[in-house]
Amino acid sequence: MIFVTLEHILTHISFSIISIVILIHLMNLLVYEIEGLRNSSEKGMIATFFSITGFLVIRWISSGHFPLSNLYESLIFLSWSLSIIHMIPYLGNPKNDLSAITAPSAIFTQGFATSGLLTEMHQSAILVPALQSQWLMMHVSMMLLSYAALLCGSLLSVALIVITFQKNIDFLSFRKSFFFGEMEYLNEKGSVLKKTSFLSFQNFYKYQLIQRLDYWSYRVISLGFTFLTIGILSGAVWANEAWGSYWNWDPKETWAFITWTIFAIYLHIRTNPKLQDQGTNSAFVASIGFLLIWICYFGINLLGIGFHSYGSFQLISN
Repeated sequence: MIFVTLEHILTHISFSIISIVILIHLMNLLVYEIEGLRNSSEKGMIATFFSITGFLVIRWISSGHFPLSNLYESLIFLSWSLSIIHMIPYLGNPKNDLSAITAPSAIFTQGFATSGLLTEMHQSAILVPALQSQWLMMHVSMMLLSYAALLCGSLLSVALIVITFQKNIDFLSFRKSFFFGEMEYLNEKGSVLKKTSFLSFQNFYKYQLIQRLDYWSYRVISLGFTFLTIGILSGAVWANEAWGSYWNWDPKETWAFITWTIFAIYLHIRTNPKLQDQGTNSAFVASIGFLLIWICYFGINLLGIGFHSYGSFQLISN
């Protein structure tokens, strides 16, 4: 009973903090940027990380297994992963702010997890035999970390596309720090800024922002692609132990492979110097990947088909 109460308190604390963080960002964006509020939002995301970490630890102790046994737990872990991704650039440079992407994503996933739709999953249960494996923690955690990183990177790519084709760019000049604070030049080969010498000063911030979006989306997606590769390989080993075959073309496996292929294409386009408009073209590919991730993570579980049918809103959602 004590564990359940603590879990309830920590989930609602983290949800409340994320809500406040989003309000702070809206105030800074629409009204006036206050440095103190900005620092408070960063501390809020860190507090959210520790709250969710506390929940996962308590859940682990109370259930006796790593808390990734159903959709509720996987959504909480996804929120935890998003908070980690938020802090990666912040630790290096506090002005490289990903909260515009990570905070709304975290509140969406955690809000759905704590909604009444998943009430039956809030209570931990004994794992079915298929999930009683040492590969549970390795495989599922890597997959969820990859989903979090790929979703963030894909959303940054979507933002890049929107801003690239936005005709009215006046709003960019007064809000140049919307996503990442004070901008700095990045001396990369093929930099967009090299093509902006003829543009008016008004357009400068637009192309600078596009460069930053491309910079961070590429790095976050690269991180997610690495996690996805590890997750698929560890899943293949687990599948061989559980079902006697490394690959069975199960719907979950098939869509994971399709997702991996799409982001491999993204990385090829983004890193190939022979291709024109690398940033824009790769962003379109990442936008497709955004939809595929949700199909792989959520859609297959809705259908409840294949070898992963035990993950359909009852047990695991990897």
